[in-house]
Amino acid sequence: MTALIAGRGVLPAHLARALAAQRTRFVIAQVEGFTMDNPEGWPIETFAVERLALLFDRLHELGVTRVAFAGAVTRTRLDPERIDLKTAMLLPRILPALAQGDDATLRAVIALFEDEGFAVLGAADLAPDLLPAEGVLTRAQPGPADAGDAARAADIVAALGAADVGQGAVVAQGLCLAVETLPGTDAMLAWVADVAGACRPDPKGAGGVFYKAPKPGQDRRVDLPAIGPATIEAAHRAGLAGVVIEAGGVMVLDPAATRARADELGVFLWVRSP
Repeated sequence: MTALIAGRGVLPAHLARALAAQRTRFVIAQVEGFTMDNPEGWPIETFAVERLALLFDRLHELGVTRVAFAGAVTRTRLDPERIDLKTAMLLPRILPALAQGDDATLRAVIALFEDEGFAVLGAADLAPDLLPAEGVLTRAQPGPADAGDAARAADIVAALGAADVGQGAVVAQGLCLAVETLPGTDAMLAWVADVAGACRPDPKGAGGVFYKAPKPGQDRRVDLPAIGPATIEAAHRAGLAGVVIEAGGVMVLDPAATRARADELGVFLWVRSP
């Protein structure tokens, strides 16, 4: 049996549909306080991070052998009064990682699940359709200036990722207008739309691109970046010409709807080789 460790967003339900289509038994364990989109009304078991060891016990009881992490979860303050004795014994392995950043925290969490005997899979292992093939997926096509902006953005994101800062950047006419930090992609693109868009040297020049990729050395079984129709809409509001994602490293949620929305808005979607 497979367990989906679920956070916010559409990804957990997408994986649930994929597992159901494969006739694979699964359970959804949702992190308390992070509600997933659940149009099908899949049964959900909710757990608290402060009682992680109890989740392990429950998954073993259900016969779970594989787990996959899906959906957005942000770090929250632990409530000491809720921590059970078994979970308290795990904290010396988690707390130092929390101080080191997201990557270290995720690696620590993966290690805990693996030590409990669970095989940790990536979302793309369960639903390979989430990773599109390399190429331009839309009617709109990137030009030479867009290719230059994408290359510049890729360099910036690689540098950001090495410092465990973010997975995205906006570059227009060779200038970095914004980088993704803790508030996330939506906040960054909204800021470009409201403020940074006016910083383009030539108002009639290239509109710029939003580039997204995993962090260098990131364990791609968890926190793999994703885009969807809302990303396309936000990029369009920011005046960008297109969205560029690293091939094999960024998931496209609801691919058909994402491509259709990009075509409607005249925004290109380019799956670029790293």
